[in-house]
Amino acid sequence: MKVVTANRLLSGEVVWLGENGRWVERITLAGVFDGKEAVAEALALGLASKDRQEVVDVYEMDVTVEDGVIVPVRLREKIRATGPTTHRDLGKQAQAVSA
Repeated sequence: MKVVTANRLLSGEVVWLGENGRWVERITLAGVFDGKEAVAEALALGLASKDRQEVVDVYEMDVTVEDGVIVPVRLREKIRATGPTTHRDLGKQAQAVSA
């Protein structure tokens, strides 16, 4: 299983490709793609968004779904999904606490 991720061009915010080809700021809202064709179609949507200069660094990443929650496989992607490891008051983990 995979999701497509990128960074917003203007803010640098980590985003994931969600429903209807829209970029979402929470991995929990990302579309999960399984199979080569589904992943290729999702990646093509992401790259089209890059061509429109909405995002940069579009790529697919491996995930698992545990108890209905999308979990990145690699540590790098876990950090991108939550925010800095040294300043827990910044990034997505801080936004989750304040919400």
